[in-house]
Amino acid sequence: MKMLQCLVNGSRVGSLLSLFLLILGCATASEITFELPDNAKQCFYEDITQGTKCTLEFQVITGGHYDVDCRLEDPNGIVLYKEMKKQYDSFTFTATQNGTYKFCFSNEFSTFTHKTVYFDFQVGEDPPLFPSENRATALTQMESACVSIHEALKSVIDYQTHFRLREAQGRSRAEDLNTRVAYWSVGEAIILLVVSIGQVFLLKSFFSDKRTTTTRVGS
Repeated sequence: MKMLQCLVNGSRVGSLLSLFLLILGCATASEITFELPDNAKQCFYEDITQGTKCTLEFQVITGGHYDVDCRLEDPNGIVLYKEMKKQYDSFTFTATQNGTYKFCFSNEFSTFTHKTVYFDFQVGEDPPLFPSENRATALTQMESACVSIHEALKSVIDYQTHFRLREAQGRSRAEDLNTRVAYWSVGEAIILLVVSIGQVFLLKSFFSDKRTTTTRVGS
């Protein structure tokens, strides 16, 4: 009897761990990083049911002044969110009707520089780790620990994503600054060379002998 109870408990723990790992593997976010050329506009579409809570978060990683135009519309074309030349922002809304929602990123105001844009569009909320329906008892200690670990791992994933974005943006700024410093150094070297050569010729003209010729007019 004790052996059977141990087997049942062991199988229960194994099933809990399997369920936990399965949910972690299936819980993926709609995250995309894409290139937005100059004078270009990129739109994305998502089918959303009424009453669903959604969150749009974006950030410009590289390019220009790290800004972009963002616009979000409902299925009727009504603008829910519109921002001009934003580096990063987050917007949360609840769908008022069924249909296809459209959100666009525009770089049409830029003539020469292209951008790298990251966005995360979350539709709905993550399902609970252990659904409460058809349950007559509260969560066990093992289940509560699994829920706590699950929430902590979600926070870790969010922090890692934001840190990676900041690292990529910082690296882009450093490379851009390094390029500007290199060009400025080359320009200074050329200017210094031209000024030095000019000074040499100027000093040479000060110490050079000027020969004068006279002409006699005979009577």
